[in-house]
Amino acid sequence: MDNNIYSSRILIVDDEDSIRQTFNIFLKAEGYEFVKTASNYDEAINAVRESEYDLIISDIVLTGYSGTDLLKEIRDLGAKCPVVMITGFPNLNTAAKSIRYGAYDYISKPVNKESLLHFTRLALEHWHVTKKTQLLQQENEKYRRYLDTIFHSVSDAIITVDSRMDVVQLNEKAKQWLCYVDFEKHHNLLQWPVDTLCHAFIDDVHKILQGGQEVRKHIIECATPDHATKMLSINASPMRDENNELQGVVIVARDLETTKTSERNQSRTSFHGFVDSSPAMQKVYGLIENIGKVDTSVLVTGESGTGKELAAEALHAESSRHNRPLIKLDCASFSENLLESELFGHRKGAFTGADRDRAGRLLQADGGTLFLDEIGEISPRTQLFLLRFLQEKTFTPLGLDEPIHVDVRIIAASNVDFQKIVREGKFREDLYYRLKVIEIHLPPLRERKENIPLLANYFLITFRKQLGKNIASISDQALECMLRYSWPGNIRELKHVIERACVLCQDGVLQVKHLPVELQTASFKEIELAEPLALAPSAFPPTSLDLAHPMPPYQSEEEKLRKALIYANNNRAKAAKLLGVSRSTLYRWMERYQLTEE
Repeated sequence: MDNNIYSSRILIVDDEDSIRQTFNIFLKAEGYEFVKTASNYDEAINAVRESEYDLIISDIVLTGYSGTDLLKEIRDLGAKCPVVMITGFPNLNTAAKSIRYGAYDYISKPVNKESLLHFTRLALEHWHVTKKTQLLQQENEKYRRYLDTIFHSVSDAIITVDSRMDVVQLNEKAKQWLCYVDFEKHHNLLQWPVDTLCHAFIDDVHKILQGGQEVRKHIIECATPDHATKMLSINASPMRDENNELQGVVIVARDLETTKTSERNQSRTSFHGFVDSSPAMQKVYGLIENIGKVDTSVLVTGESGTGKELAAEALHAESSRHNRPLIKLDCASFSENLLESELFGHRKGAFTGADRDRAGRLLQADGGTLFLDEIGEISPRTQLFLLRFLQEKTFTPLGLDEPIHVDVRIIAASNVDFQKIVREGKFREDLYYRLKVIEIHLPPLRERKENIPLLANYFLITFRKQLGKNIASISDQALECMLRYSWPGNIRELKHVIERACVLCQDGVLQVKHLPVELQTASFKEIELAEPLALAPSAFPPTSLDLAHPMPPYQSEEEKLRKALIYANNNRAKAAKLLGVSRSTLYRWMERYQLTEE
């Protein structure tokens, strides 16, 4: 707050030179960086027209005009900042007039240093709080509109009801189904016609309000206007507040006939470069389809190798900007200064080595999408510049004075724990929430292992064509090894494993012997990392699922890293091999979890 206050813009208006200079000296000595003075009405009006101010201090008596005339004109020009009126002859009329025109305060002369600094600080604190409140209100309204867009665009009927059974909200699909209900007159659920559909809604709401438990999916038969039968699936869930108090009910109804197409889509095995038929990824596909059409910032999260760049490409392909450029930038690949140049561009001579003009990625992406990978790695300075761009849609290249306006959709991605680095002060909270208007989380491969055979065979087909190999399939034992392994490198690691195996395979079938050692002994190594002395590694890989050696509980990325380093006696090359990642990835993980000195 203090830093914001001292960078505020202050305008002093007084026709006495000594007062202007004295106020100017006092304020600058206190630390206020920008103080401008005006000696008359015209100078003050020109100053307000040319720039925005956070505080205006004006004498009530000006040559040819009054301070209240100035105050009225300032407000007419749209300036909303606090204005403090100073007078040597206080009276009720001028005070009332000042307040009527929106003066923040009315101060009597003489004004000493202490009183000047006191009311200046109070006025600026009030103004900054006011602006922050307005910004939050705007953000909340914007977020509400996004939620409304999603709420009204889904194909299911959604109805929210409060604890008195008054209808709070319906989406368009619900209104279509209940077109025979007069919602303006019958705003309570109990006032609706007692037909099969309404009776089912009322019954579900009663059950939740009385028992507090979710009413799981059940199917009812409803008659349509043409006397046909429509099958509806209905779910009802309790709405609770932050204190877990029951506030109402949400009803979701789906027409099973109209969802046959979407159910077929649920079994799709590919989507914009993704190859995955797992339920977790089916949800991601649906989310990308819905969000892609909403022109807003998206944050894609997930571990390394889960396909965040593919998600960005899919979002761009599903958007109205699909015919415009998709520009990508790996933020972790550049130093702070080079990243700013890459992002915002620079003019020739802006810094040593800048021998020509360079258009930044933002300008290259104008009209399209900019994908910022590893956004969690950018410096505080770059975070501030990016926040300003997201707020104003303008940026200033290095070496240029005038800002440039572009129309760019931002998609950011990272594998860091944002809530943790925000708490630690390493990432701005306001930037985090501007990037995370909507979040897409990509689950790690260990949480969707049922898809490993599909992915493995997809990569097998890809690499046997590239390498010209006659490899027919993958043995069951090799697939079992893949299913036992934890895949810390996720899909990228699986892709590299299959490529390596295809290079080594000469026998027509990809076998266990073609896999890396860490996969061949996956089940044993997982136990060793959890309990280093529990079991000596076997010289032979498992050939079938062995109930004597079940998979251990899931370990976090940090736990696996620490135990891999212990298992490898701090040999980083060996630890990277055990984890199935590159050394650069290992070093980045060690830095993230502050293990570089251990």
